[in-house]
Parts: sequence; structure tokens; C-alpha cells
Amino acid sequence: MSRRTAILVGTVAVLAAAFVLLLATRSPSDAGPAGSAAVGGLAPALTGTTLDGEPFDLDDLRGEWVVVNFFATWCPPCVTEHPELIRFAEANEGRAEVVSVAFDDTDERVGEFFAANGGDWPVLTGDTQSASLDYGVVKLPESYVIDPNGTVVAKLDGGVTADELQAVVDGRTS
Repeated sequence: MSRRTAILVGTVAVLAAAFVLLLATRSPSDAGPAGSAAVGGLAPALTGTTLDGEPFDLDDLRGEWVVVNFFATWCPPCVTEHPELIRFAEANEGRAEVVSVAFDDTDERVGEFFAANGGDWPVLTGDTQSASLDYGVVKLPESYVIDPNGTVVAKLDGGVTADELQAVVDGRTS
């Protein structure tokens, strides 16, 4: 590899790392409803294999509310919001389901994260980049709330709270 190529590769790597760091360390105060092409339409297909090795298909959850949460174990706001997702899931058992989609993470790290932090819901790992593109994920964490008919009714950027999610499910948002 020539010196010029090595410098170019190094520069790109540093810029990419800085970008990931910027996204992962932004303030959770950036959280709140956000626009997305997915909002108002039928939820994009979401299928795969869960961390437990079980097949998953979002269509199987029709008839209940679903929160699809895109996260990574290396993302500080994602770690901060995790107890809120647990609180929401426990308060809405039988009415709403949380589904986590791990982004750019390994099965091992995701498994360790859930073992240490709790959360008893489907977790999709592996090749999740197409799902991220289908939903229009821009930065982590992002959560999409899907109504019982399969329509995406809200996108929440940043670390969500159980109360914010509950407000959407209860129809208390503008």
C-alpha cells in the first residue's frame, strides 16, 4: 500500500470513528418525537432470528402495540434508556411488545448486555442493516411505535422514557 493510500485510509477511519462517537454520546435531551418516512405508513417488514435462536416476524404481533427499538450495546444513550424500555414492557404486558434490533453489534455482546441488564423480549441480531435502512434509522437509539393495525404512529429519537412511550400508546401525543 502506498503512503498516500495509507494516509487516506487512516483519515477515513478517524472520521468514521469520530462520527460514531458523536452519535453515541449525544445528549438524551435530544429525545422526542421526530419525523420519518415510515411514520403514517404500514410498518416495514421486520423478520429474522432472535438472540434466542427463534424465528421472528413483526406481522405475528398484529393486534397489539409494538415498540421497535434500534440500539447498540456501545451506545451510551441506548444503555441509559434500557431500564425505561423494561418499565414500559412490564407495565404493558399483554398489550404492547418491545422488540430490540441490535445495530453493528455481536451476538455475544448483546447477549451479555441483556443478561446483565434485563429485558425479556425478542432481540434481533446479525444482519440488521437492511431493517435500519427500511425504517430510516439515522442515529441511535431510535424507537418506532406501531399500532395494532401495523401502522407506524411515531418515531422517537434519543433515549426514550416509559412515559413517552405510554403517551403514544394511550393517544396522549400531538
